Amino acid sequence: APGRRGNRTRRRLLIQDHFNVETTAVTLRNKGAGGKKVVERPVVLPGVPHHDPDWHRDTHDFFNLIVLIPVVALNIMNWNWDHYLWWKTHQQGKRMQNSSTAFGMEDAWTGEWFNSFFYVSLAYFTIDLAWILLVPSCVKSPSTIIQHHTATMVYLLLPFYYEDLRWCMGACMIVEVNTWFLIARRVFNKQGFPPWTIELGSFASIRIKLISVFFYVTWIGIRCILYPYLMPQFYQKWVQHTEEEGTPWNMVMLCVPLHAVFCLLNMKWTYDLFSSKMRFWARAKNNRKAKEAVDKGL
Repeated sequence: APGRRGNRTRRRLLIQDHFNVETTAVTLRNKGAGGKKVVERPVVLPGVPHHDPDWHRDTHDFFNLIVLIPVVALNIMNWNWDHYLWWKTHQQGKRMQNSSTAFGMEDAWTGEWFNSFFYVSLAYFTIDLAWILLVPSCVKSPSTIIQHHTATMVYLLLPFYYEDLRWCMGACMIVEVNTWFLIARRVFNKQGFPPWTIELGSFASIRIKLISVFFYVTWIGIRCILYPYLMPQFYQKWVQHTEEEGTPWNMVMLCVPLHAVFCLLNMKWTYDLFSSKMRFWARAKNNRKAKEAVDKGL
């Protein structure tokens, strides 16, 4: 039917749940039609979305902020952090060269608190999944989170059955540090103040700024660097188990496609976030130039 395509609803981006996003018209060259076309592109504005009080969402946010602390703490307790000191790694250089993990992540895993870490993590995902299924209004994108939690719980079966994969669970679950800061950005800044322009009391201002800084640092460090780094490590684990079990059709095979999906999602969210921010910076720069031209009478 005529006009049907033009009435199609634009798909909501996940970043719209956590960032101030507005659409802006961008003119693109249309080579096929020999002219130009105008499309809408998202632009991420400073600060976080303003949130009115919502009991369902607020209680769910506080649940996550509280429960993720023992999840992250137990994960940290399973690692030998001295292993990451520069001089320690340098002293073990010869052994590290012969290791299948270049930075020795597997060697740094102690697993002393694995059972507690595993069951607390499983309980967290189970309760959170049930909560969203029963009260989908507690989050803005329930279907996305339900799919994520379901895939994660399937993923958790691997370290439960394979002891040599337990460090993989610990490495992947480090992402919950970033999840905590993502939620904290919203909970501790409900008014949606831009973190670098607000003039609040010193404590509130520093708190909002630190949360924002740690959010971006952990986003880049974990989602953009650590997760892609783990991909070949998990592939090698699958190859190792294929040789041991005599068939590639083993449970460890799940590592490769599942982790690839998580990496692709992280790449998409990162692209959506930073490309939108770059459009905002470009627009702000153009606005400054226009203002300067007006001030000069041009």
